[in-house]
Amino acid sequence: MQRLPKGSSPATSSAGEAPGTDLSGIAMTAVTAVDQLLTGAGAPTAGTGLRPTPEEEVDVLAVAMAAAPESSSREDSEESLHPTPQPRRGAVETALWYGVDVAARAAAAGVTGKAGETLLVEPPSDRAADLPAKLIFVGVGDESVQNLRRAGAALARATKGARRIRAAVVDGLGPAAQQAFLEGFLLGGYQAPRQGKTPAGPVMARAMEVTGLDSDAHRQAQITARAVWLARDLTNLPPDVATPAWMAAQSRAVAKRAGLEITVLEETELLRQGFGGLTAVGSGSANPPRLVQVTYQPSAETAEHVVLVGKGITFDSGGISLKPRDAMMSMKMDMAGAAVVLAAVEAAAELELPHRVTGILALAENAIGASAYRPGDVVTTYGGTTVEIGNTDAEGRMVLADALAYAAAGLAPDVLVDIATLTGAAALGLGQQYGAVFSNTELLLDALEEAGEASGDRVWPLPLVHEYDYALDSVTADVAHVAPPALKFGAGAIVAALFLEKFVDGVPWAHLDIAGPMSARADRHEIAKGATGFGARLLISFLRNLPGLRP
Repeated sequence: MQRLPKGSSPATSSAGEAPGTDLSGIAMTAVTAVDQLLTGAGAPTAGTGLRPTPEEEVDVLAVAMAAAPESSSREDSEESLHPTPQPRRGAVETALWYGVDVAARAAAAGVTGKAGETLLVEPPSDRAADLPAKLIFVGVGDESVQNLRRAGAALARATKGARRIRAAVVDGLGPAAQQAFLEGFLLGGYQAPRQGKTPAGPVMARAMEVTGLDSDAHRQAQITARAVWLARDLTNLPPDVATPAWMAAQSRAVAKRAGLEITVLEETELLRQGFGGLTAVGSGSANPPRLVQVTYQPSAETAEHVVLVGKGITFDSGGISLKPRDAMMSMKMDMAGAAVVLAAVEAAAELELPHRVTGILALAENAIGASAYRPGDVVTTYGGTTVEIGNTDAEGRMVLADALAYAAAGLAPDVLVDIATLTGAAALGLGQQYGAVFSNTELLLDALEEAGEASGDRVWPLPLVHEYDYALDSVTADVAHVAPPALKFGAGAIVAALFLEKFVDGVPWAHLDIAGPMSARADRHEIAKGATGFGARLLISFLRNLPGLRP
C-alpha cells in the first residue's frame, strides 16, 4: 500500500492504466464571508453590508423573505387569499433603497415566501448606475434546514452568469441553517460536463459574499458540495471515457491531492488473489476490471475503522442476459456507488475526521464477448464461496460479494457499508426520492436513517427477511445469486441484500440501494439533471456523527 502525501506525485501507472485527467465542468462559485448586518434600525452603513459601492462590483443583492404565518382571519380575507411574505434581516432597508413596494410586487406575482420562490427587482432607470443590477428576494419558508437548502438552490439558478452576489439570506441564523443554504446554492448551480461545440448555457455566479457567515458552516458546506460535484462528474461522464482503468486513474488523482493511501489491483492480480466475482463480470469486456482501495488515516490513533464499498460498473449491457435498448441509456451511471465512495473518503480527509475510513471501488464493465460469463456458470468468489449465476444482469452483487468478503477478511472493519445502484425493485418501491437501506445492526440502521434526514439524501429502511433465504438455494453451488424465475418470488431488493449479507462475516454492515435516486430527469431544488451524487452527503453526515459500535 502506498501513501501519497498532499502535493506529491502519483505513482507511475501500470501498463494499460489511463493517465489521470482533470474532469471538465463548470467552476464552482467562490464563497466568502462578510460582516454581519447591523441589527439596529436604519440602513446599513454606506459601502458595507447591503449598500455596496459600484467599485465593489456587486451585481446581485439577495435577501430573505419567509412565508407568512398561518392566519386566523376569515378564509376569504385578502390576507388569507394573498398572504404577504415576511421580510428577514436587511430586506426592508434594501427595498427602501430600491424604492420598491415588495408586498405589492409579491401579491401581483403570487409570491408568498415559500421556500425556493424568488422575486426579482431591478433598480429604477435613473439610479441604475449606482445600484446592483438585480435585487432578489428569496423565499425561505419556515427557515428549516430543508427549506434553506431549497432557497440556496433557487438563488443559484436565478443568478447564473452573475459576477458577484452579496447575500443576507442566512444572516443571524444558526450554523446548520447556513450550511444547508450554502450546500443548496453550490449544488443547485451544478451542470454536467459537456463534450462538443455547443455551449452549455450560463454558468454559476463567479463569487458570492454572505453576510454573517459562520466559518465552520462555510467549511462543511464547501467540502460536502465538492464531494457531490466529484461524484456527479464521474457518474455523468460517458462510458467510453469512464472505463475501469480511467476510474482507477481518477482515484490516484484524488489520493494525490487528499493525501490518501491507495492500492490498485489490475486483472492479473485480481485473478491471482481469487476475486472471481469481479473478474467474471469483467470477462467479456475489452476494458478489464480494477479494484481500488483508498484509505484516509488520521494522524492520531483511532478507535474505529469504517470501510465503504462502492459498486463500480462503468457500463452495464446486462451481459449475455442482455438489457433492452432503452434500459441501457442510463447504465453509464451504474458506477455511481463507487463514485460516491471515492468522494466520501476524500471528504473524510478534508474534514480531518478522527476515525480511519477506507473506500473499496469494485470496477468492471459488464459487456458481451466470447469470454463473457454465462447463466449457469459457477463462480468462486473471494474467500472461496461458490455462486451459481442465474442472470448476468445481476452483476452488481457479484462484484460487491468479492469486495465485501475482502474487506471483512482483511481490513478488520468496525463498520462496513456498501452503496450500489443495485435493483430495479428498490427503485420501483421507493421511487427517485429515497434510497433503500438494510442492516444487520439496528444502531447502524438508525444512524444512516438520521444521516439521510440531516443531509437531504433520505433513505428508507427495508427488512432483511431471513425466511426468504431459501430463494437463494442452489444445487450446484454454495448459493445462487438470484431467485430462479420459476419461483416468481419478487422481493428483489430484499433477496439481493440477503445475498450480500452472506459475505460480511457478521461485521456490523449496512447496504444502501440507490438505484432510484441515482439520477434525475430535470433540475429540482438542489438536485441537478443527470447524475445526482446521491449518497455522498449521506455518507459524509454519517461519518461525521459515527456511532460507537465496538463493545
